[in-house]
Amino acid sequence: MFSCNNSIPQPLTFVLAGILGLESFHGWFSVPFFLVFIITVIGNTTILCIIWVEKSLHEPMFLLLAMLSVVDLSLVSVTVPRMLAVFWMNAKEISFNACLTQMFFIPSFYVMESGILLTMAFDRFVAIWHPLRYTTILTKNVLVKMAMAVLARAVAVLTPAPILAKRLERFQTHIIAYSYCAYMAVVQIACGDISDHIIYGLMVIVASVGFDLFFISLSYGLILHAVFQIPSWEARGKALSTCGSHLCVIALFYSPVVFSVLAQILGYRMAPHLQIITDNLYFLVPPMINPLIYGARTKQMREWVLWILRCQRN
Repeated sequence: MFSCNNSIPQPLTFVLAGILGLESFHGWFSVPFFLVFIITVIGNTTILCIIWVEKSLHEPMFLLLAMLSVVDLSLVSVTVPRMLAVFWMNAKEISFNACLTQMFFIPSFYVMESGILLTMAFDRFVAIWHPLRYTTILTKNVLVKMAMAVLARAVAVLTPAPILAKRLERFQTHIIAYSYCAYMAVVQIACGDISDHIIYGLMVIVASVGFDLFFISLSYGLILHAVFQIPSWEARGKALSTCGSHLCVIALFYSPVVFSVLAQILGYRMAPHLQIITDNLYFLVPPMINPLIYGARTKQMREWVLWILRCQRN
């Protein structure tokens, strides 16, 4: 623990500790992080290429999937290279301004992904409740507006983060116990009253993840209500199967957040290194698994992937 008795002024550079307490194992941790990065890039790039080439996939569900892949690629691109630099080259120093930039972009892409999952839930809602009007409701113009709304919300919600962090004048230490610049990690080593920063952090969670999770739950509640009104079991199964991939992605994306919030409410405190690893999973696992889920569960994607594999063998 650090003390404010010997506080320091706002430093020009911070030091990223990586995984605090497990510094000697950084080389081992770098292997799964690197593999996650490679699999994520290959998987999401494949998804984007398939959707780009196959004109029949230029429909709302797949265009939203393309948006998700773009955000996933962006998310891992602003996190993993910095982590690997810490683990491989011991490049732990990061300038204050670079730290502010990272603390804006990383959560911004996370909030964007949450927003896209909400739009995908709306897509499934329209497909189940208004199948005959699906293409007239979810036009490309509407999709563009939804994408712009997702982007605008992320920018509006996360812009205050670097501004508020810039106003922090004195710190207990210049060492950040993470492998990237997280807003609350920087706030927690600051001196003085940080209650405003904590309130802001909670507001970000409520205005993004909390808002999205509520309306996703509402959408699927209405979807299930509509599905179970269908008399045919075969038709019910077909309707539910169209939502299967999205439900898997939602469970994967929100589970760590829900677990973390519940742990804090119940007073359970994880060891610092476990907390850091869990926080890393927020940003690393969903972008890797998303293309695998959609590739395995979506017929059109599965057929294209099998065709690509056959071509490589020949």
